[in-house]
Amino acid sequence: MKAVVATAPGAGRVELRDVADPRCSPDQALVRVEAVGICGSEIHIQHGNVSWDMTYPVTLGHEFSGIVTEVGDEVTLFAVGDRVVSETAAGIDTRNEWYRTGTYNLDPHRRGFGARADGGMAERVAVPERCLHRLPDAVSFRQGALVEPLCVAYQATCVQTRIRPGDAVVVVGAGTIGVLSAWLATRSGAGPVLVVGRPDDASRAPTVGALGPIEIVTSIDDAHAWLADRGRDGADKVIDAAGASAALHTALALARPNAQVTKVGWGREPYGHSLDPIVAKQLTLRGSFSHTWPVWERVLRLLGDGDGATVERIVGWEGPLEQWATGFGLQADGSVIKAMLLPRGDDPVRPSAQRPPDTSSIEPTQ
Repeated sequence: MKAVVATAPGAGRVELRDVADPRCSPDQALVRVEAVGICGSEIHIQHGNVSWDMTYPVTLGHEFSGIVTEVGDEVTLFAVGDRVVSETAAGIDTRNEWYRTGTYNLDPHRRGFGARADGGMAERVAVPERCLHRLPDAVSFRQGALVEPLCVAYQATCVQTRIRPGDAVVVVGAGTIGVLSAWLATRSGAGPVLVVGRPDDASRAPTVGALGPIEIVTSIDDAHAWLADRGRDGADKVIDAAGASAALHTALALARPNAQVTKVGWGREPYGHSLDPIVAKQLTLRGSFSHTWPVWERVLRLLGDGDGATVERIVGWEGPLEQWATGFGLQADGSVIKAMLLPRGDDPVRPSAQRPPDTSSIEPTQ
C-alpha cells in the first residue's frame, strides 16, 4: 500500500513509499483511512528539526479518520464497517500509574502514531481498540480528521485553563491549535476573544471570524490597544499556542495581574526573557499536553451536535497521498490553516490561499 514515510533523521527524508499492509493483532482493528490532517509536527520532521523521540522508518500521520475493515479476536466494542477516529497513544503500558490514573497523555514512555509507531498517512493503519472512538453519523471524515487537533486545543482551553463567562481571552498564535483554542474559548463563555498573530496572518481574519465572535490582530501593540478599547487592563486568560520564545513573552505581557497563562505550543529555542512578570503580576503559568479519553468524547459530542461544519472551515487544501508534498508545502509556508490528505483520492483537490509563511513554531505530535 502507499504511505508517506519518514525514512531517517534529517531534512528531506520524507517520501511516498510502497509499504507492507499492516497486520491486525488480537487487540487491534484495521482502519481504512479516509482523511488525515497534516500537522506542523510533520513539517518539522520533514525539515529535520524535531525535539521529540522518533523511530525510523515510520509512517507519518496522527490526525486521521476512517472505516474499520478488520478486527482482532479480542476486539469487542467495534465491528467491521464502523466509522472511527483514533487517539494518538499507539503504544502504552496499561499497567503503569499514568494509565491507571487516566493521565496516560503524560506517560513519558508512550509511543505515538507517526512518531514511534506507524501512523495514518497511509491507505490503512492498525489501531489498538482502546484508541478508537466512534464518529457520529453527522460528522464527516474531514471533520473527523480535525478531532485530534481539536482535542489538543480542548485540553489547553477547557481542561487546563479555567475560563469563566465574561473572561477576556487572548490566544497567541494563529495556527490550527490557536484558532481552535479561540473558538473553544467562545464556546466556554469567554468574551471578548482575540487571536494575536504575525503580520502575515491578517488574511486569516475572515476564516477566524467565521468561527465565531473572534478578532485577530498582528502585533502586541494592537493587542494592548484592543484590550484597552474594551476597558480591560489585560487578558484574564492567555493561551500560548505558537511555541516560539517570543510567543510566551507576548503572552506574559498581555496577561493582567492574577491572570492565568497556558502554554500548549512547543518551541526548541531557550526562552531568553525575564520571568519577572510571573512574580510581579502573580500569574499562574500552566502547561498543557495532548488529551485523554473524556476529552475525545466531549469533542465528538460538540461536532455531532452541529459544530463540525463550522470547524471544517479551517481546511484550506485537500488532496490524495500522491500530492503529499504539495500539502506539506502549503502547511509549511502558511498558505492554509490546515491541509488534509484523502488517501482514497475520491474527492477533488480544493486549494485555498489563507496566508503566507510561518515556520517559527512547533505544533507537536501530541
